[in-house]
Amino acid sequence: MRTPERSDRRPAAAGAATDDPVDAIAAAWSRERPQTPVDSIGVVTRIWQLAKHFGDDRRRVLAEAGVDPATLDLLSVLRRSGPPYTMSTRDLAVHSLVTAGAISQRLARAEREHLVTRRPAPGRSRAVLVELTTAGHDLVERTVDRVLTREAELLEGLGAERQEALAELLRELLGDVQEQLNVRGVSHVGHQGLDHPERG
Repeated sequence: MRTPERSDRRPAAAGAATDDPVDAIAAAWSRERPQTPVDSIGVVTRIWQLAKHFGDDRRRVLAEAGVDPATLDLLSVLRRSGPPYTMSTRDLAVHSLVTAGAISQRLARAEREHLVTRRPAPGRSRAVLVELTTAGHDLVERTVDRVLTREAELLEGLGAERQEALAELLRELLGDVQEQLNVRGVSHVGHQGLDHPERG
């Protein structure tokens, strides 16, 4: 793993006024505990805040569309798999980054709404295949553009070049953090329950 470079930039000096609440948190800790490293606050706290804002906004957009976030996630995984839009329950769990129990709950809900069908996998005992129905396909088609267009609007202020640079930095940071924590993935942002406290 590449050792990240340390920044020489410090938060606002003790007692200095700042209009940014995150900088204010870092400055206050730096003032009260000069020996405490505070460089991470400017990154991690803002990531938490962005995740909260993006998650809340996605839930709002989906609520307006009448779609449950977990159901859309399930249908989107099937849709992205390509024709015939069929996957095993095990593969669905892997690609959805959730547990088998969570997938079972999602499947039960989607099946009740006639968005997916389930059938035994030929020649594979106990394996189950899940297929996107026409109704499920239509739901994804009319919803995914709405969600992604809205999120593109939220990023417009950065411009294409800076978005690309930020995406690369976040990819690198995520990989480093996952390696350090020995984890392989996380649940998707936008599901109910993503409401982390501010760091610091």
